[in-house]
Amino acid sequence: MTRTLLAAAAIAMMLAPRAFAADLAVPHIYTKAPPVAVDPGYNWSGFYAGLNVGYGWGRSAATADFADSRSGALLSSSPGRFDLDGVTGGGQIGYNWQREMVVFGVEADFQASGQKGSLAALCAGAPDGLQDGVCTPGHRGDNTFDPALPVAFNLTQKLDWFGTVRGRLGIAVTPRVLLYGTGGLAYGRISTSGSVSAINVGGFAGADGGTFTPVAASFGSSTTKVGWTAGAGVEGAFADNWSARLEYLYVDLGTVSGSLTTPVIALSGAPLVVGYRSHVTDNILRLGVNYRFSGT
Repeated sequence: MTRTLLAAAAIAMMLAPRAFAADLAVPHIYTKAPPVAVDPGYNWSGFYAGLNVGYGWGRSAATADFADSRSGALLSSSPGRFDLDGVTGGGQIGYNWQREMVVFGVEADFQASGQKGSLAALCAGAPDGLQDGVCTPGHRGDNTFDPALPVAFNLTQKLDWFGTVRGRLGIAVTPRVLLYGTGGLAYGRISTSGSVSAINVGGFAGADGGTFTPVAASFGSSTTKVGWTAGAGVEGAFADNWSARLEYLYVDLGTVSGSLTTPVIALSGAPLVVGYRSHVTDNILRLGVNYRFSGT
């Protein structure tokens, strides 16, 4: 009996390690997942150049002045506003620097313009019951009554071309979408032309009848003005080196002025002088595309 117990104990001791090992959990081997590729985003830094096309809604706030050349007296002043609307198109070049989400840079552009408009003004003739008008005299004959006739002045202006040199400051709201503000120097050439027409009514006091002489004069000039501009835009990159933009600019080119001594006879018997002053501003909305000379 004793021998049987000893044998059973020995067998149990031999089997115990195997049973204990069988009860142990199988260890798991952990490995790191392969790294996920991270999108480096888009970098706006570098030189770029492009083209644009748009439309301008300009405005000329003009005043026509009629003065006597002998006395210098201002006989009449006729204020008015007219539109300078038309298509614009040109090119731009610039450079951007990017620091995290902030993008700042400089840009210059040059535009051809078809913006044009005109204004008509009158220096009124004599109203009923009066012989002399505001600007010109009427006929003073005994047996006829010929009141003074109005003086017609037509002014036409055209924005031939313009350009800007601006700073830009923007935020990359996504890696490939940039919202920005812009402002700086603006310059442009404004061509002005005009014509004056009237009928000089002649005659002597106490004489019958009179003379009616049509007269006309015209002028033209161009001047380059310097002003300022400000605006905003949105630009989106649709390829590594290409982007498209929508941009608005307000442009103020200041005041253009001039004068013309006409063959129209004023009240003093001296020539009538017609002058003009016009403040030219513009609102431009344009689409553009840029090529950047470096990749992302």
